Amino acid sequence: MKRKILLSLLVIITLFTVTACGKKEEKKDNKAALEFKEEYESLNGKTNASGKEHRTLSIPEDNPYVKVTPAKVLEMIENKESFFLYVGDPLCPWCRSVLEKSIEVAKKNNIEKIYYIDIWDEDGKEILRDKYEVQDGKAVKVQDGTEEYEKLLDYLDDTLRDYTLTDGDKTIETGEKRIYAPNYFKIVKGEAKLMVSGKSEKQTDAREKLTDEMLEDEIKEFEKLFK
Repeated sequence: MKRKILLSLLVIITLFTVTACGKKEEKKDNKAALEFKEEYESLNGKTNASGKEHRTLSIPEDNPYVKVTPAKVLEMIENKESFFLYVGDPLCPWCRSVLEKSIEVAKKNNIEKIYYIDIWDEDGKEILRDKYEVQDGKAVKVQDGTEEYEKLLDYLDDTLRDYTLTDGDKTIETGEKRIYAPNYFKIVKGEAKLMVSGKSEKQTDAREKLTDEMLEDEIKEFEKLFK
């Protein structure tokens, strides 16, 4: 009898431990989602340094976004992991244009996590990438990117676009690739297989009202990525 009681107690304790651990993990994941929601929604109704109003977003509490460091992304790539990566920023108007549809399509396709890294600080200054300016008609690097950024350029090279600047109606080549914002990547066993921006070609202004056609284009972009 005592043995049966002890076995029953052991089963109860085990079940309680497993349940508690599950709830702890769920809380941890939810914390990341809530942090993302707060990071982007905190700019709703506010203006940037140029006086332009940020697009208002409504982000669900169970969104799949998880913030990581560039170093963590590199570690995941080098470990041959498969995952989705978003590179952007709360201040980026183009990023704010596509976020809601990215979440909608990701959830539809049962994507549990999209890892993300920011490109700017709270003042809109580069904290990851290099920076070029046009001087005397030439592209001149005025700020180096981080060491992690240079490595990311190498790993993601096959999916990246060339980095160009404009000077009036002239396009000036830098001779480098660029991680733009927003850029979404599908990484399969450590290799970049696909990059999409999520944007519609019909959208010409980052802050314009999104039409049904534009939103349909966004859905198609993310369906390509998350299928």
